[in-house]
Amino acid sequence: MTKFFKTLSATLAAGVMLAGTAQAETRVTYKSAKSGSSYYQMGVELAEAMKAGTNGDIIVTIEESQGSTQNVMEVRARGGDYVFTTPPVLVSLAQKGKGPFDGKSAPQFDEIRALFPIPSLTMHFVMAGEGGAAALDDLEGQTLLLGKGSFGATEGEKYLTLFGLADKVEIADAELSNAVAALKNGQIGAFVTAGSFPAPNVVEAAASTPVRLVSLTPEQVAETKRTKLVIPAGTYAGQTEDVTTTSLPVAAFTTTKMDEDTAYQLTRIYWEQKAEMADTSAWWNGVTEELMANITTPLHPGAVRYYEEAGFTLSDAQKQ
Repeated sequence: MTKFFKTLSATLAAGVMLAGTAQAETRVTYKSAKSGSSYYQMGVELAEAMKAGTNGDIIVTIEESQGSTQNVMEVRARGGDYVFTTPPVLVSLAQKGKGPFDGKSAPQFDEIRALFPIPSLTMHFVMAGEGGAAALDDLEGQTLLLGKGSFGATEGEKYLTLFGLADKVEIADAELSNAVAALKNGQIGAFVTAGSFPAPNVVEAAASTPVRLVSLTPEQVAETKRTKLVIPAGTYAGQTEDVTTTSLPVAAFTTTKMDEDTAYQLTRIYWEQKAEMADTSAWWNGVTEELMANITTPLHPGAVRYYEEAGFTLSDAQKQ
């Protein structure tokens, strides 16, 4: 009988340990961008970093997205395991019911909370052909692939209108994922994409066919009302000179539905693993403490706890 109870006790103890292990594993869905984009690849790298940094206690599943606006809209139906990326300005617009969220207000938008900044969106206008950097006017007469639903598509369309090119190019009816093949096969003359450099689809395009990147003038950058960014010469195959373009800050967000400890761990591991991620992909080098100033919405309380422990300077608005 004593042996029976000892065996029973050992079995129950093992069961408790297994249950504890199962409960310790936290699963998070990370929704960022379309596959093949730099932001999708960042998501994959971030998922690997989270798994490594927590010894498998946090498992991040990557979901393909049609763009930042969709990511914000999905807040309405998601739970506490949802993390998504978007420019902070889109969160502000959602909470005010403006822009793409006009007439689509939802109380869940007020529950959005920031976690950490990620590399900024960088506009790329990629043209087929050899030579140095191209000018916007060189797009005239080209068949241009903008894609659909993404920030790059919206921003690219805005630039075409802003600089009088809307009626001077033909817009291809195709997805951005087809851009490289279409450019290589001569079906299009150029495509627009937004992603931190070096962007994988631009790397692929430049490696398979001669391309030129459009460089903006200082006056054009000022007209866009975006932040100037310089893509250094040599970033892409055949790029012999610096290219001036525009950028937009991006951050990772969740909602108040996420528990404080998960938000804390996600934020902590992100910053602790960032240097190692940069050894794999150079775009992580662009993330510094200074980018925190671009987060204009409140941080998740779990993230605030990490930042205060790590000595970051936070604004009153971020700590609300």
